[in-house]
Amino acid sequence: MTLHIPFDNSYAALPAAFFAPQTPTPVSAPRLVAFNADLAKLLRIEPGETEDMAHAFAGNAVPEGASPIAQLYAGHQFGTFNPQLGDGRAVLLGETLGSDGIRRDIQLKGSGRTPFSRQGDGRAWLGPVLREYVVSEAMHALGIPTTRALAAVETGEDVFREGPMPGAVLTRVARSHLRVGTFQIFAARGQTEELKQLTEYAIARHYPDADGPMGLLTAVRDAQARLIAQWLSVGFIHGVMNTDNCSIAGETIDYGPCAFMDAYHPGRVYSSIDHMGRYAYGRQPEIAVWNIAQLATALIQQMDSPETGVEQAAEIVHAMPDLIQSHWLALFRGKLGLSTAEDGDATLITDLLQHMADQQADFTNTFRALGTPKARDQFTDPMAYDTWEPAWQARIARESDPLGTLARTNPAVIPRNHRIEQMIAAAVDGDYAPFNRLNHVLSEPYTLAKADMELNRPPLPDEVVPATFCGT
Repeated sequence: MTLHIPFDNSYAALPAAFFAPQTPTPVSAPRLVAFNADLAKLLRIEPGETEDMAHAFAGNAVPEGASPIAQLYAGHQFGTFNPQLGDGRAVLLGETLGSDGIRRDIQLKGSGRTPFSRQGDGRAWLGPVLREYVVSEAMHALGIPTTRALAAVETGEDVFREGPMPGAVLTRVARSHLRVGTFQIFAARGQTEELKQLTEYAIARHYPDADGPMGLLTAVRDAQARLIAQWLSVGFIHGVMNTDNCSIAGETIDYGPCAFMDAYHPGRVYSSIDHMGRYAYGRQPEIAVWNIAQLATALIQQMDSPETGVEQAAEIVHAMPDLIQSHWLALFRGKLGLSTAEDGDATLITDLLQHMADQQADFTNTFRALGTPKARDQFTDPMAYDTWEPAWQARIARESDPLGTLARTNPAVIPRNHRIEQMIAAAVDGDYAPFNRLNHVLSEPYTLAKADMELNRPPLPDEVVPATFCGT
């Protein structure tokens, strides 16, 4: 094989309780449709011939040095505990140490059934694979911690959902695939020794300065608090914040029914399976706190003094809402062009957001256009913006470079839902030009050429995407 991946595997060296050995299931006619050369360079991967890469990233040929496994975990799904989940359609090939010294997983998603597939077929169809590729790379370009996409391959086989759909495999890269649910399964089973091993592994891999289980809890809490505030700052809705989708590394993981808001509203929901709005845009902070509380409950199980652990964990978790709010305030100050802090800033921000919600203002375009006539044009009744703007103008008059701050903190383009759907429809018909264009434009989200301005136009009435769907 001409493709070379310098594997350096550590998770597969853990005891057998943590995973199941699993070779990917071959497909009939793999075709490489995307390869992230910049990410490959970071991972110190030497690309090979296109056909070799297609076979490797489809799972037909396991690269030398890989230790393919399916990871075990549990999780709360929409608040209900499922005692065993695990990688039902993914295989972790192994890990690499990048040129930056960071260890990362390389995982095939959609590579066939595993012992944890339950009733699923272990496959993915092309649409969700391309959505995750585009959105995860867009999140990376926005500076938000995220899993990334290394490759996408068509399988040459149909998968069956509502009907036959073209199959595909995504190669996903993450700092790890450890989740809150990874800890929950061993805690729920009373496997204290495995829980201790997992805790030690997570600390060594991600937070070497953390001191024991409560040190790990604090570090994960801090990483998740920053991450959630970043989601809010770009109008991102994860859509399925189950504990098995909550990364210990503090990365955005599992792009299922995710979406970026068009018109702002804190109650916005896109996920077709979120019938009660549990994971609405504005509820993401409280759900993140709930998820970290579940991690705390799991970690306490291994402590010599559970009573002391409960007290320490409660203090750690109860501090999280204020941490999220602090990060949120700092980020939204920047979105208003503010680099200094004053007492009235939070009110200034929330007043604008309330006007935006009332007047159906586009989230991305309103912040990007602040201080220009285009900002008031985002509002159904522009007078709502006019009543707010004088206080903002008075505030930015005390700033040294408000326009520069605005340009640095407000993206000019995001992966709009309707553009994603149009891209998928074109790819299903064999046209990858929209996919390639989106990836190119979204790689520099704070600049937008005139020729690409249409990509950040809000959807027309017949283009609105009211619901997004899980990839299973």
